[in-house]
Amino acid sequence: MDFTGKVVLITGASSGIGASCALHFANLSAELALVGRNVENLKSVADQCEQASGIKPLIIIADISVEENIARIINETINKYGRLDVLVNNAGITRMAGVMDDITNFDLLTATNIRGPYLLSQQAIPHLIETKGNIVNVSSIVSTVPIPTMTPYCMTKAALDMFMKCAALELACKGVRVNSVNPGPVETELFKRAGFDEESNKGLYSGMAASMPLKKCAFSEDVAKMVVFLASDHASCITGSRHEVDCGLHLGAPPSFDGK
Repeated sequence: MDFTGKVVLITGASSGIGASCALHFANLSAELALVGRNVENLKSVADQCEQASGIKPLIIIADISVEENIARIINETINKYGRLDVLVNNAGITRMAGVMDDITNFDLLTATNIRGPYLLSQQAIPHLIETKGNIVNVSSIVSTVPIPTMTPYCMTKAALDMFMKCAALELACKGVRVNSVNPGPVETELFKRAGFDEESNKGLYSGMAASMPLKKCAFSEDVAKMVVFLASDHASCITGSRHEVDCGLHLGAPPSFDGK
């Protein structure tokens, strides 16, 4: 795979899956526009990308839940590079909340996890039509696996998946592909940012790993590799599809036949 001469815009690029995506694209010579809220982390990721490719990424400090930032993200990218080939809608947040918890949890997650990607995609699509580019959404396995203590999060990821399918069908005639990667538990800072301390975070992932069919959790690099593949010409016939990177979580526990 080679992204020489192609421009890739990644949201949530300051850590976790977004940072891993940035480094993988950099290793394949992509020109990068990296979006995030944490200035120091974003600069660190950009420095690593520059060391890998020799190309200095564009850094855009922005929160995609703030509508005024959306046009600025696209405008800065186009002003810098003159084109856009790939949009990776990776930015996302979570909160531990059920259906009876405060509605502000739902509002907060909707603004970042679905409204932001929706608006950003709207702004990006005219440029992607010009380059016959594509969109990759980083969704989650919980779009189809319900977790009552994460109801608003599950709902936003289900909405993101349906957005992907509808957009893929609408844009196919324009030569623009849209796909999603749906990770299971990935060892990132996501739950720590949601309020878990270090010990609780480790215990959570340890417990989840034990329940996976493959008895492990994925890492950011595992997800990034799938994102890069879907964004590449190797996936030129793939659109409107979900790709689980979940260590088998979507399969459920295997049945036990003990002869009784």
